[in-house]
Amino acid sequence: MNPRVAASHILAEVLHHHGNLDSALAKHSSKCKKQDQAFVQALCYGVLREWPRPEFILKQLLHTPLKKDTDLLRCLLLCGIHELRCMQTAEYAAVSETVEACNELGAGWARGLINAILRNAQRKKDEFTAAFNTDPETQYAHPRWLLKQFQQDWPDHWQAIVNANNQQAPMMLRVNQRKRSRAELLTLLQEKNISATPAAYTDMGIVLAQACDVQALPGFAKGEVSVQDAAAQRVIPIVNPQPGERILDACAAPGGKTCHLLEQQPQLRELVALDHNPQRLQRIQDNLDRLQLHATLLCGDAAQPHSWWDNEPFDRILLDAPCSASGVIRRHPDIKVLRQAQDIAALAQQQTQILTALWPLLKPGGMLIYTTCSVLVQENDAPLAQFHVHHPAATIVPIDAAWGHATAFGRQLLPGEDNMDGFYYACLRKTP
Repeated sequence: MNPRVAASHILAEVLHHHGNLDSALAKHSSKCKKQDQAFVQALCYGVLREWPRPEFILKQLLHTPLKKDTDLLRCLLLCGIHELRCMQTAEYAAVSETVEACNELGAGWARGLINAILRNAQRKKDEFTAAFNTDPETQYAHPRWLLKQFQQDWPDHWQAIVNANNQQAPMMLRVNQRKRSRAELLTLLQEKNISATPAAYTDMGIVLAQACDVQALPGFAKGEVSVQDAAAQRVIPIVNPQPGERILDACAAPGGKTCHLLEQQPQLRELVALDHNPQRLQRIQDNLDRLQLHATLLCGDAAQPHSWWDNEPFDRILLDAPCSASGVIRRHPDIKVLRQAQDIAALAQQQTQILTALWPLLKPGGMLIYTTCSVLVQENDAPLAQFHVHHPAATIVPIDAAWGHATAFGRQLLPGEDNMDGFYYACLRKTP
């Protein structure tokens, strides 16, 4: 498949059918030649990272609506506009290759229209860039509702959040210290000419200067290293698992924290990994198999424990709650399109429901660790505040750390701080 045609299909799934970018990439990029797949990914991520700028340009240049094949042609135009503005392709090649892609889309009739629009975008490039500053959405490349929320929640930091979201996130690794030290892996990476440095505030994290195929990583197949952002790596030291404990990892897929728990504490009595989706549970099992680890996998709804709990309480519960993912936009730019303002209240209600449902499963004296990859107060401190009102036996345990920002109930990392993702952490202890 032509790479620009593949990118058009992927973006159409996200922009017009509310599909997930990673799933759409997996579905369509594999139809391209292997040497084209990185380009397809860069093109799709770029369009969405810049969103809504390419949409603004297209609206200015497309004076009459497309008569047919609208979704795919619009996405092809968005690809061409982004390629002209932001990628290294020669301008003449970006235009001609995008025009040629019309044939494979079965829209040869649109060749002249595509050519005219892209030539116009090329000529008016500086004019459009200046016009971005007239509207906050295009100036900061974020939907208006999300900008307002960042400004409300983080008045001194919202611009830094936005700037970090618009950057490509680095690839980070977590060293399995049961098998290899970080120093040893850094040496092996150097021998493979893979440039890397230690990640901040973690003794097992590594930052790669450039992303690479995981199969090229020394020790990956043997379970010596996994891909995980350093912000997520901060969770398990907060959980602080102890020998002989029974721990629940709720909403566990894809299993990064499940595996990290077992790497950190191999003498657990049992680790139960819960997720509502059987396919996502399989991803956990795949990660466990590669790392040669074992956990009890359960398929069930964290908000409905009566359907899966065996009535044996847990010493610790890790709740990585469903959220807007507003802290990981730099890794998942489709969030700018898929997430809507009205979603946040529903997510906050779901978070409170899960907290309330899981609390009885915790032993007296036990610890519940609540995390999200959000930076929105409504999803972080707010559900905990609501929960705490009705559960006076829940004691807030402060997280004393040199990173992030203390909040009323926990601690918040903002996107880009020490090169990490945005992440929220809080600890609740059940008073004996």
